Amino acid sequence: MTSRTGLKSLDIKKIREQQGMNKKMPKQVRIKIIVDLLMTVLLMLLMAFELIGREEHEWLGVGMFAAFVVHHILNRKWTAHLLKGKYPPFRIAQTALVFLVLICMISSMVSGIVMSRYVFDFLPIQGGWGWARTLHMLAAYWGFVLMSLHLGLHWNMMMGMAGRAAAAPSLRRDWLLRAIGILIAGYGVFAFFRRQIGAYMLLQIAFAFFDFEEPLILFFADYLAVMGLFVWIGHYLARALRAAGKSTDRKKQMHG
Repeated sequence: MTSRTGLKSLDIKKIREQQGMNKKMPKQVRIKIIVDLLMTVLLMLLMAFELIGREEHEWLGVGMFAAFVVHHILNRKWTAHLLKGKYPPFRIAQTALVFLVLICMISSMVSGIVMSRYVFDFLPIQGGWGWARTLHMLAAYWGFVLMSLHLGLHWNMMMGMAGRAAAAPSLRRDWLLRAIGILIAGYGVFAFFRRQIGAYMLLQIAFAFFDFEEPLILFFADYLAVMGLFVWIGHYLARALRAAGKSTDRKKQMHG
């Protein structure tokens, strides 16, 4: 009896150890998450612009571009398969967003170099401030929205990782997270109009205005809420696109 009980306890222990191993993320996945988090933090800091200083803004921009390059190196397998396989609605939206974000990032970097007073001041660039400033504003605000949507498309995968890391599935926790998401998105709509982000995106306002007397934490809170709004939109857009893809596949199978 004792030996059987001992064997059972050993088996249970092995099962638990195996479950713990399954919960561990691969090293490359952890690196990808760290890089994405770094890009999110840098994006928020860049949106503050003069509130954190021009020179700091330039260095953060260089860091953002470097992180963006690393992000694409880490996801090079996705790029290598661009011309392979089918293109359901979700993949079309995902690919379009990636290229739009790429355009925004390159535009932001090029225009930033033209206007640079610190990091790239050694370059023999003269003039071009007019078009560079306009391009930089467009790239910054469109890039902010598009990157947030891109993050939302992959939110389900990130929530899946978080769910596997959690102790046990919880319906109550899921509904609580949904409620928090709705609240953040709701405030994000208010913050979007309060910060006039749409007006900047459409060049209805030619210059970015900042309230230097406002606590920086309030500025970041509003922009985080706007980011949350577009992550929320991206998440539910992804669900709709995946459902549309499955529906199309079912119809093809029925008629096939």
